[in-house]
Amino acid sequence: MRLTGKILLITGAGSGIGRATALLAAREGAQVAVADLNMDAAEETVSLLPNGGLAMRVDVGQSADCARMVQEVVARYGRIDILCSNAGYGIQGDVVSTAEEDWDALFRVNVKGVFLCAKHVVPVMRRQGGGAIVNTASNIAIIGLRDRAAYVASKGAVDSLTRAMALDHVADGIRVNAVAPGPIGSPYFDRMIANAPDPAEFKRVLDSRCPMQRLGLPEEVAKVIVFLASDDASFVTGATYVVDGGGVVM
Repeated sequence: MRLTGKILLITGAGSGIGRATALLAAREGAQVAVADLNMDAAEETVSLLPNGGLAMRVDVGQSADCARMVQEVVARYGRIDILCSNAGYGIQGDVVSTAEEDWDALFRVNVKGVFLCAKHVVPVMRRQGGGAIVNTASNIAIIGLRDRAAYVASKGAVDSLTRAMALDHVADGIRVNAVAPGPIGSPYFDRMIANAPDPAEFKRVLDSRCPMQRLGLPEEVAKVIVFLASDDASFVTGATYVVDGGGVVM
């Protein structure tokens, strides 16, 4: 019960790592506000929480949406102790094949979304005397990946922004960290596998690229996020915790 009495706001919580984190945080005692672009998915996540929660449809790339989201959480719970900026997605392509509009759209969610959520949450945390922020980056921000130029660059930006935010707000009592997952079983990878010419072979190849010979589980990342959000990580800020089963074998 490391999060008893805490109010946690998490974006991209309609599935995958976001949903797993919302469920674990609730089991650890937090009241959870769930934001997702897909309202049905957000409501489904809330329906799974032991003590219910707040479901919101939010486009994290829109400042007005982020401001409304924060206002709704504060109106419901009175404060925000933890922000998990988890919303994001990936696209294929190198710098030549990636369309400019696709690059802009991805950065709008993956990077601007982290910026806007923090922009509206930090003043709340500052007024209440502190808080914890955990951003979702990726291990490919560190090791790179072929044919994912925009995604790699965006997650590198999240990694760097995390360190900048940590230094900017440490005097406010706000800790800012990130997780950097490797390949994690999620609807994103489920779709990739299902759409492959040979799904079984594609799954085997994905598994073989990890030294542990499998995809990670969303719950395995959620455990690290909850640790970073909790007082167990009271002396941790500006860190990026890699959760990737030992890296990627290319």
